[in-house]
Order: sequence, then structure tokens, then C-alpha cells
Amino acid sequence: MAQLLIVYHSRTGGSRQMAEAAAEGAREEAEITLKPADQACPEDLLNADGYIFCAPENLAAISGVMKDFFDRNYYPVLGRIEGRPYAQMICAGSDGENAARQTARIATGWRLKEVQPPLIICTHAQTPEAILAEKTIPQDQLDQCRDVGAALGAGLTLGVF
Repeated sequence: MAQLLIVYHSRTGGSRQMAEAAAEGAREEAEITLKPADQACPEDLLNADGYIFCAPENLAAISGVMKDFFDRNYYPVLGRIEGRPYAQMICAGSDGENAARQTARIATGWRLKEVQPPLIICTHAQTPEAILAEKTIPQDQLDQCRDVGAALGAGLTLGVF
């Protein structure tokens, strides 16, 4: 069965909910490994057939923990995961575009194949209190995350990518 690795970081719960929804959507299509970014290692990347990267936008960038995941794992797998499909999801307070660009640049360096545009869920958190508050992602937006997981899982299983 195809192996899908979902790597996420979440400080206030939004990205975690998104990653869990994607995993739920993919479960019938592929074997899922859902890993927090601070626990994911090169072997996780090497053992997977495809990836979903899910991170919050922090200060118009991917979170530091997600960046650390890429920093720690970039060179150990460089040249060994080329051509594998990936998707990404961003939990943003404003627009999330720069965080998505950063992840796409890293994935380009790994020569991964983007199989859909980034899914950006915007919480509109703009005050310090709202930014730091625990997030609850609405059901319709979690459904979009489930669709990302289901599509990537099905594509892996069917050999579409």
C-alpha cells in the first residue's frame, strides 16, 4: 500500500486540526504516518511515497519548528526523494502566501512534484490575543483538508503521480 507522510507543526491547534483532517481523508487510500515536525526524521521521508506539509504562518513565514524540520532533513535526503508528489497546507492569520512560497522553494530543491496548489486556511487572527489563542478550524475548511489527503492518497495508490 502507498505510504503518505504528513508532517505538521502547530502551536495553537489550527495546523494540527488541518493535518489530522488530511490524515483522516487519506486513511482509506494509503497508509498514513502523521508526525509533528520536531519528531520527523530522514527515514520518515525516505519511507514515504508522498508528502503533505502543514504549517502555520508566523510573521509572514513558515513556523520556526517547520523550518527546523526542513533544515534537519534537507541534506540527508537530497537526491533520494526526487519526483515524489507533495501538497501543502498553511494555517494563516492573514494571507499565508509567503509561507507557501517558502515551502514550495524547499520542495523545489528536493525536486518534489507539487500535485496541487497550496491550501491556505485563514483564521484572520490579527491581535496578539487572537494570534495566541487556541484555534478551531470550521468544518467546511477541515473538509477541504480531508479532500487534500484523500486526493493525494488516491493518487499515490493509483500511481497517478
